[in-house]
Amino acid sequence: MNFLHPWKVNTERAIQIQENLKSRILQKNGLSEYKTIAGADVSYSKGKNSLSGAIVVLSFPDMNLIEQATASGEITFPYIPGLLTFREGPILIKTFQRLRKKPDLIIFDGQGIAHPRRIGLASHLGLWFDIPSIGCAKTLLTGEFKDPGPFKGDYEWIFKDGEKLGAVLRTKDWVKPLFISPGHRIDLYTSMNIVLKSCIRFRIPEPLRKAHQLSRKMVST
Repeated sequence: MNFLHPWKVNTERAIQIQENLKSRILQKNGLSEYKTIAGADVSYSKGKNSLSGAIVVLSFPDMNLIEQATASGEITFPYIPGLLTFREGPILIKTFQRLRKKPDLIIFDGQGIAHPRRIGLASHLGLWFDIPSIGCAKTLLTGEFKDPGPFKGDYEWIFKDGEKLGAVLRTKDWVKPLFISPGHRIDLYTSMNIVLKSCIRFRIPEPLRKAHQLSRKMVST
C-alpha cells in the first residue's frame, strides 16, 4: 500500500491533493488476467456520525466467496460532491488492511476518472492500494451521454470537453444502466467487460452487491 497524503485536510487542500495525484493514474491494464476481484462499499448509520466499510473478495469469473473484511469509524469529512474519497477513503483503507491477501482487482461504488478532476474514489484508492480498480456508479458526476439500448451489454460513451471518460452500461435487460469508468491500472474496455461478467443475476456487480449487503449489516447492528 502507498501512503500518499494525510486525510485530515480542509476542502482546498483536498482539491490540491487530487490535482497533484491525477497524473499518476494509469489507464493501461496492470494484469493479463484476474482471478480474484473485490467490491468495496460504505454505509452510514442513521442519526449517528459513523460509517462502516466492507470489502468482499470473490473468485473470478465464478463468483465464489473467498474473503471479506469490515471496519467502522466516525465521519471526519463533510459530504462534498467530487471529494467523496476524503469522506470514505480512510475507512476503506482500514478495511483493506484487514484482508489476508490483496485481490487482483477492486470495484468501487463511485467514480474512476469520470470525475471533474479525473480522480474519483476508484482512481484515488487504486493509487493507494496499488491494484487495478474500477469505478461503478449509479449516477453521473460529470460529462454527457446518450441513453444506451435496452439490453444487457448495450452502452454509450461518457464525454466531457471531447474526452472519453467512461461508459453508460446496461448490465441487465430493461433496467437502469450503470456509469463505468477506469480507476487505475486498467482500461475502459476491460472495465466494462469485467463489470458485465460480474453481473450474474442482478444489475449491480456481484462483489459490489455483496459488499453493500455487508456494510448495511454493519450499520444496522
